[in-house]
Amino acid sequence: MNFNFKKYPILSFANSVENLRCLPVEQLPQLCFELRAYLLDVVTVSKGHFASGLGVVEITVALHYVYNTPFDNLLWDIGHQAYPHKILTGRRKKINSIRKKNGLHSFPCREESKYDALSVGHSSTSISAGLGMSVAAEKEGKNRQTICIIGDGAMTAGMAFEAMNHAGEIKSNLLVILNDNQMSISKNVGALNNHLKFLRNIKNTKINQKKIHLFYQQFFRKNKKSKNNRISFQSIFSHLGFKYLGPFDGHDIFSIINMLKEIKNKKGTYLLHLVTKKGKGYLPAELDPIKWHAISSYNSSVSKSLSYSDVFGSWLCEIAAFDKKLIAITPAMCEGSGMVKFSRLFPDQYFDVAIAEQHAVTFAAGLAISGYKPVVAIYSTFLQRAYDQLIHDIALQKLSVLFAIDRGGIVGNDGQTHQGIFDLAYLRCVPGIVIMTPSNENECRQMLYTGYMYRKGPSVVRYPKGCGNGTLLMPMHSIPLGESIIKRTGKKIAILNFGVLLENAFFAANNLDATLVDMRFVKPLDKNMILKLSSEHKFFITLEEGVISGGAGSAVNEFIMMNKIFLPVLNIGLPDKFIPQGTQEEIRHDYQLDAEGIHNQIFCWLTQ
Repeated sequence: MNFNFKKYPILSFANSVENLRCLPVEQLPQLCFELRAYLLDVVTVSKGHFASGLGVVEITVALHYVYNTPFDNLLWDIGHQAYPHKILTGRRKKINSIRKKNGLHSFPCREESKYDALSVGHSSTSISAGLGMSVAAEKEGKNRQTICIIGDGAMTAGMAFEAMNHAGEIKSNLLVILNDNQMSISKNVGALNNHLKFLRNIKNTKINQKKIHLFYQQFFRKNKKSKNNRISFQSIFSHLGFKYLGPFDGHDIFSIINMLKEIKNKKGTYLLHLVTKKGKGYLPAELDPIKWHAISSYNSSVSKSLSYSDVFGSWLCEIAAFDKKLIAITPAMCEGSGMVKFSRLFPDQYFDVAIAEQHAVTFAAGLAISGYKPVVAIYSTFLQRAYDQLIHDIALQKLSVLFAIDRGGIVGNDGQTHQGIFDLAYLRCVPGIVIMTPSNENECRQMLYTGYMYRKGPSVVRYPKGCGNGTLLMPMHSIPLGESIIKRTGKKIAILNFGVLLENAFFAANNLDATLVDMRFVKPLDKNMILKLSSEHKFFITLEEGVISGGAGSAVNEFIMMNKIFLPVLNIGLPDKFIPQGTQEEIRHDYQLDAEGIHNQIFCWLTQ
């Protein structure tokens, strides 16, 4: 879309942070108005993360106005809120390409801009990295400021507390800005959320700009311990060793600038608590920030099929209706995991533990030890954060916990930080775990039931983002462990499929007259099927939507070598690299995992 210079005169001038700093402070409210309006225009067309950026416009403008970026480090936690930052740092012309193939990254990315001090996407990393940068600057004698902007949702994660515990002890020069909008993607939960609510409601929270300025003049003098001074209030952050300031209005540009100027000239570890409104300036987003967290290009009228998340949510409700021992756990992804209906119908069997993947897994361990049947609903990319807990607290103790792993495989527009492509590789080596890869909605449903009924250890059902092919859902039953299904009988070539690429594989199987098997289980493998196929075929093809290294295909390789089976094997999957953003269809095409690409890979390999 073309930029409207007449509609955004000040924003057109502020096309770099150098120009931004040339503006008189009196024009900054108008800049914020134009930036918010432009963000509305762009994101409603290009799609992407929406409400978070609207809420931090004033904070973003103030930070770049006061600090000498990129020399000074700005670290945006997770990065949902960084669209205004991208617009102000020379990327305005490309902002409509965000989250698209070859476009701007969904989140801050060091490879994209010198203003992105840290590549992000997962939560609660900013304070740890910021503290490292601050210590490095001090060791090198550089007068470089480091500022971490973290939301109240990300603040609930253990990593944020670990970093604050360290920072509060060593007293490095660090400013943490707590962007308190009472939301992550879903509404925030937990005791910290209650503490922040208390802070927001303490007396005299709302004070005008002049009083704020006078207050900070007073604070930064010697009168730090005055009982009449609001800074004497002991928040949890004060006990952690931070000089706590706030809470204050995160949309008052003049007050924010005054506070930042005062803090910039001081040494020490500060936490500035700013209260914002997620979706600020767009009433629908203000009223429903969950719905407007991100705008998807998906059109629900195009497909009448259930999403895999919907299948999972419906299955949960079905089981919970007759089994009160079921406990479903999510680390702050209720909506994305399809659990909204379940959380309303069965609130006593539902736990949102906030952005705390490690805790979610070990919490499930405690429930399993006590005779309950926990189901951990988690995105593939976020389970990476709880790998030790899965091994040490679940698998080692042979606890019956079902992991419903959503967003397995190619996720798409969120890019390399969110692709769920490593799970089969990092799970397969865990002793005693059962790993299932459904090829359609009904298979997903039956595998969830199979995993739930399995009582000898942990089980995993790994399913993709998006909708299936409309397969009819059948009554629940347990699948025999390690049982595969022959979908087509052919000659010479056997294609062993793991997961949702089954439909794409039919094209190659039909054209090459190959046998096609839906393996279903990565662990345990259907060894009898592999032995049978190896005696009847000359070539093996394995197919998975995940990294080849250590994945399902590697399991097949290991088995046939161990059994001295000598036949060529082609492993088809994703290469040893981080997969960039694009639609799922674009990425499958680029990496030859669509129907034509799979056929071409096999044909070229056979004819070499």
